[in-house]
This record gives sequence, structure tokens and C-alpha cells, in this order.
Amino acid sequence: MGEAQRRSPFRRTFAARIGVLLVIFLAVPAVLYLQFRAADADKNSLLLENVRNQGRLVGEAIRPLLERFGPETAKSLNERVAALGQTGDASLKVLFRPAAGNGRGFFFLSAWPAVPAGYLEEEQALLLGTGILDKLRDTCAGNLPLALRFKPPTGGEELLASLSPIAAPSGCWVVITAYRNVAFLQSSLGRPYWRSPEVQAAAAIYLVMALVVVWLFADAWRSVRRFEELARLIGRRRGGRVSFRHLNRMPELDGVAEEFDRMVTALGDSARVIRQTAEENAHALKAPVAVISQSVEPIKRALTDDAHARRAVALIEQSVERLDTLVSAARRLDQITAEAIEPGRDTVDLSDLLASLIDGYAESWAETGPALRRTIEPGLSVVATPDMLETVFENLIDNAHSFSPQGGWIGVAASHRDGMAEVFIEDDGPGVEAAKLERIFERYVTDRPAGQAGSPHFGIGLWIVRRNVESLNGTVQAENRRQGGLRVIVRLPLAGR
Repeated sequence: MGEAQRRSPFRRTFAARIGVLLVIFLAVPAVLYLQFRAADADKNSLLLENVRNQGRLVGEAIRPLLERFGPETAKSLNERVAALGQTGDASLKVLFRPAAGNGRGFFFLSAWPAVPAGYLEEEQALLLGTGILDKLRDTCAGNLPLALRFKPPTGGEELLASLSPIAAPSGCWVVITAYRNVAFLQSSLGRPYWRSPEVQAAAAIYLVMALVVVWLFADAWRSVRRFEELARLIGRRRGGRVSFRHLNRMPELDGVAEEFDRMVTALGDSARVIRQTAEENAHALKAPVAVISQSVEPIKRALTDDAHARRAVALIEQSVERLDTLVSAARRLDQITAEAIEPGRDTVDLSDLLASLIDGYAESWAETGPALRRTIEPGLSVVATPDMLETVFENLIDNAHSFSPQGGWIGVAASHRDGMAEVFIEDDGPGVEAAKLERIFERYVTDRPAGQAGSPHFGIGLWIVRRNVESLNGTVQAENRRQGGLRVIVRLPLAGR
């Protein structure tokens, strides 16, 4: 089931459908050609059998004249051949090889239609060159359906359809039946079936149709790919004033392109509204928080003897600090939402960014913090914004720091694999229960040790990490190290992939 689901998206792509279409366009004519060729072969077989019988009948009709051929019957032979030729649409030629010819070849003695003697000599040489008379030189037996295309001296083309030998005391007679009419010449007799005019015309029409259909699919595919490229440019804020509608080349997709343009405009407006609202809300909320915080100071100085009052003031201060942190967190969440809608991404050198972050942490933690280990492959670039990436890796490093024991260490490694940049953030802390590994990326889920110094934590750091990484078409996952501690793996597509 899982394998079928992995394959199904490919089967739905334009490329797959065009491939299937090409297979169909190649398979259908091949099957039809084989079927039609077989039917044409049967038709030609019947036609040649009919021509063969016709040649046999002509031979039998003139056999009496041939068996007693002489000077007195030569005229009668020509008249009989002319009479037989006029009753049909074939041309007839009668050749003779004398019994006492001492190996000499055949000679023309009669023909229909009548032709000059010089023409017969030229045609005799051409016929001998075809080799069709070689089999009859010695045996003068058989009745051969030829289907041989022949170009006579006068030009044009004839189809030699039957060669009927007649053995007589005087020698070997051969009656050749040939056709010059369109019905025979346009058939596949005497040539491959694919060279027939109707097959070539059908192939040309089919080819044009196939090219048009494939062109339509390919054009739609190109339009979709142009949409994809424009979406990528808009995501990086490189689209300028170019719109989907302007880029589209297919009128049928104009409505889709216009809706995409409206959606992009609406998303951009929404992102700007969210940013503006986040700033206004943060300003509106922080102002009274600051006033409360400042107003508590003189009250705290005045309450020197009342323990309950000092306790109440301390609770107010803690709540104000918590409220201030919540306002900052809410503003941060709104900004992240706006960045996911309208990110404005560009190519960022991930290797340099990680190196700068680690240098900053190493300087801050020089005396009290955990040791930092780094293995960063140079030249790793991803499509993102520096702020989104800094937020991701600052949260991960801060989270690792929260769980690192005294004298512990944090490791950061980055490399590339299968077109992805892989970043590993590791620590040697207590790790996470296996059942909670997925939940640590959920909103408002936190398991930080109690009593840590610094601002309160509300369990949104790792949720922001996953939100940012997934908006960059990447993945993030956590796993426990065999030696102890937690490993978080971030995978982001390399730029240009």
C-alpha cells in the first residue's frame, strides 16, 4: 500500500501522462498496421491467384497456335493475342525460346498493345535483367504469380503480375501478363505495404494528429512549469510586476492565472496586515506593562516592614515579567506567520550563518557555558531568509544548552546529502522520553528544567523551529543518541535543487 502511494503521484504528473500518450500513439498504429497488412496480404493473394488463372487461360487459348507455330500461323497468333488483350485491361506479351536454341534466350513474338520491334528489343533486355526468365530457361514449367514492378522503356511503371510458361515441340513459350491501370499500381503488390499511398497518407494524418495532441499536452505542461517558476520567484520576492496572467500562454488557463494573482495579492496584503497588527498590538500592550513595572518600584521601596505586601509586589513583578514575555512571544508568532505567507526568501550561505552563530555562542559561553564542537561543510546554500534560519538554530542551540549538564558539550554538524543540507544539533543531556519525541515540537509543550535563570519559557521555541523549517520545504526530527543526549536533525533543500 505504501509503495503504491509513493508511486501514485508520478502517475498523475504531466510527464507520465505524456509518456503514456506516446506509448499509445506508437502502439496503436503498430497494431493496426500489422492487422491491415495481414488483410492486404490476403487480398493480394486472391488477386494474384486471379491474375494467374487469367494468364493460364490466355496461355490455353493460344496453345493450339503455339504448338503448330510457323510462318503461316504468325499472323493468326498476333490477331488472337490482340483479341484476348482487348477483352481485358492487361497488356500481353508472348516470348519464345526455340528448343534448338543452343542456350539462347527468349525472343518477343507478339504483344498487346502493339509496339515497335525496337521497343521490344529494349524491353527484352530489361526483362532479362530482372532475372524473372532464369527459372524457365531449362524447365519451362510452372505458373508464377510475380507481383514485380517494372519500368518499361517508354517510362511509367507496369506491374508484371503473371508469367505462364507453355512447353511445345518447337520450344518454350511464355505469356507475360502486365498491368498499368491505377488500381494495380496504387496497390501494395510488388512493394512493402507501408509504401502504399493510402498507408502513407494515413500515417501522415496520424502523425500530424499525434504531434498536435502531444503539443497541446506539452504546452499545458510548460504553462504549469512557468507558473511553478513564477511562484518560486514570488516566494523570493524576485517576481517584480510579472503576474501569472501575464506569463500564461494558454487562454484556457487565464481564469486559473487570474485566481493565482488574486491569491498572491491577498496573501501579500494579509502578511502586511499581520505585521502591522503585531507591531500595533505589541506597542499597545507593552506601554501599560511598562507603566505597571515602573509604578511598582516606589511601592516596593515604601513597603519595608510589611512582608505580605512585599510578597504581593513580588508576585506583581513576576506577572508583569511574564506578561511582557507573552506579548513578545505573541508578536514573534505573528511575525513568523507573516513570513510564512510572504517570506521574501533569497539564497543564504548556511555554512557561514552557522559559523557566525557558533562564534557568538562560544564567546558568550567562554567561562560558564558548555563546550561547542563544530563540523561544518563549507559552501552549503539554501533558499531562505537569514532571520528564519537564525531563529531555527538559535532555538535549537538554546534548547540544547538548557539540558546540557555542567561541563557538558553541544555539537553542531552540517553537510549535504541527496540534494539536502543536513544540520545536526546534539547535546549530552538526559535526552527525551521516546513517547515525547514528537510532542516536543508541539505548541506550548516544554520540559525545561525548573529554576533556570532568564525569561520564562512557554514551549513555543521548538514549535517555531518546525514551523520555519517546514515553510522552507524542509523537515526536522528529534532522536535520542545511543551514548545519551538528544540529537535534532534539520534537513533543508540546497539552493538550485
